[in-house]
Amino acid sequence: MTTPATDDRPREVTERRLHPVTPLRRAWAPVAVLIGWALHDPDQAQRQLTRLTTTTLLLALAVLVPAAALYGFLTWWYTHFAVTDTELRIRTGLLFRRTAHIRLERIQAVDVTQPLLARVAGVAKLKLDVIGTDKKDELAFLGEKEARALRAELLARAAGFAPETAHQVGEAPARQLLRVPPRVLAVSLLLTGATWGTLAAAVVVVPPVLWLVTGSVWTVLAVGLPLLGAAGASSVGRFVAEYDWTVSDSPDGLRIDRGLLDRVHETVPPGRVQTVRIVEPLLWRRWASPGPDNSGSGGGWVRVELDVAGSSNSLLVPVAPREVAESIVARVLPGVTVPPRASLSRPPRRAGRCVPLWWRGYGFGASDAVFAARHGLLRRSLALVPHAKVQSVRLTQGPWQRLWGLTDVHVDTGANKTVTARLRDAQEARKILHDQAERSRTGRRDALPDRWMA
Repeated sequence: MTTPATDDRPREVTERRLHPVTPLRRAWAPVAVLIGWALHDPDQAQRQLTRLTTTTLLLALAVLVPAAALYGFLTWWYTHFAVTDTELRIRTGLLFRRTAHIRLERIQAVDVTQPLLARVAGVAKLKLDVIGTDKKDELAFLGEKEARALRAELLARAAGFAPETAHQVGEAPARQLLRVPPRVLAVSLLLTGATWGTLAAAVVVVPPVLWLVTGSVWTVLAVGLPLLGAAGASSVGRFVAEYDWTVSDSPDGLRIDRGLLDRVHETVPPGRVQTVRIVEPLLWRRWASPGPDNSGSGGGWVRVELDVAGSSNSLLVPVAPREVAESIVARVLPGVTVPPRASLSRPPRRAGRCVPLWWRGYGFGASDAVFAARHGLLRRSLALVPHAKVQSVRLTQGPWQRLWGLTDVHVDTGANKTVTARLRDAQEARKILHDQAERSRTGRRDALPDRWMA
C-alpha cells in the first residue's frame, strides 16, 4: 500500500483589492479636512470665503474635486489584503506604508456592518476583533456577498479547517432565538428612568433654576436645549441602533443582527464572555409575573449586558422577558442556571450603618459554575462570572467598614472589569476568598478550550 506524496511548498498567496466604490469613501478625506477647519474657526472661514471671487471659487473647486478623486483612487489602488495559511495580511498606505499581520487563531469575532449608503451601494464593512488589541482592524468596503464569504472563511480558518477547504465551509447555519419587536423596544425605552430623568432636568428643573439665578433667556436656552437633545438622542438613538434586534444561535457563537439605518451583523465569540449582567429597571417590573417558586424570576423585562475579553460588543439583549433572557444566558454560559433572587444572601443588618437603605439591594451567591453578585434597589443588576474566568480575588475594607466588621469581596475578570460582593461579614468574606480561589483553579482546569465551530 502506498501513500500519496505531500507537497510542502508554500501555497501561493493572491492579494485582493477592496470594492471599486471605496475611492468614493476615501475621496471625502480632503473635503473633511476643509470642513473641520471651517467648523474650528468659522469667523476666519467666512472672511476667507468673502474674499473669493466667483472665478477663484470655480478654479478652487476645479482643483479640489480632481485632487480628492485622485487621492481616493490612489489610496484604494495601494490597499491590498490576502489570506495566507496562518494570517490575514492587510497592506495600506500611499506615502507611509503599513502592513497588518493578523494571525487567524487570534481572531475572536468578525462583524459585518452596512451603513445606510453602503446598503444602497450593496457593499459592507468587515470589522475584526483580535485578541490583544483595543482597536478593530477593518476592511471597508467589500461587496456584500464577498464580505460574508470572507467572514465565513476567516472563522473556518480560526476553527482549524485546512486552507484548501476553508473557503468551501460557507457560513454556518443559524437558528433564531429572539427577535425584539419594535413596539416592545419603544415601550422599554419610554419606561427607562434615564430618559425621563434627562427630560425632566431639561424641561422642569434646570430652566427655572437658571432663570432665577441669571435672568437670561439665552442662558436657559443654551443649557436646556442640549439637555433636551441628549434626552432625545438617548431614546431615539438607541431605538435606531437596537431596531429589529435579532439573536441567533450558530456553531460560531451567538449572532446579533440589528439596526434601522445602519445594519450590523455581530458575533459573540464562544468562550470569551467574562461576565453577564442581567439588568432590571424599576418600571420594567410591572410586566413581571411570579415564577413557579414565587421568587420573581418567572417573568418581567430585563436587559442582558456582557463583558467580552478584547471585544467592544457589550450588549446581548436590549429587552426581553426574563425567562427568554435566561435561556439565552444559558447558551452564552453553558451549564449555568441564573440563581433566583431569593437564593442570594443579603449582607448582615449592620451593613445599614455603612450604606443606609441601599444595603438591602446587595446580594451574593456562588454555585458550582458562577460567582453571582447583585446590587441596586430601583435598578437591579445581577452579575454572573464563570469561575474559570476569574483572574484574581481580593478583599477591601475601609475604616468605617472595619469598625462594623464588614468587607467587600472583589472578583477581577479577563476583560479588565471587577464584580463586587459588597458589605459581607469579615469572617464570611475570608471564607469566600478561599473558596473562590479554589473554584477558579478547578474551573480553569476543567474548562473546555475556546474554539470556533465547537
